[in-house]
Amino acid sequence: MHSSTPKDRIMRVVRDLPDDVTLDDAIERLIFLRKVEVGLEQAESGQSVSLDHVESAVRRRRHDRQSK
Repeated sequence: MHSSTPKDRIMRVVRDLPDDVTLDDAIERLIFLRKVEVGLEQAESGQSVSLDHVESAVRRRRHDRQSK
């Protein structure tokens, strides 16, 4: 999704959807693609965490839950 304007990107996504798409599915697709776009922007600007950090946080949370 790298068109010049948000409207251009939306129109391209809508054109690529199947003819029998539901409104809910179309909206869900647009939201998904926007979240991917934001995530990529964040990663490119250094606003991300490493896999090691995430795995460590998950282990801590599991340990905390088991301790209760």
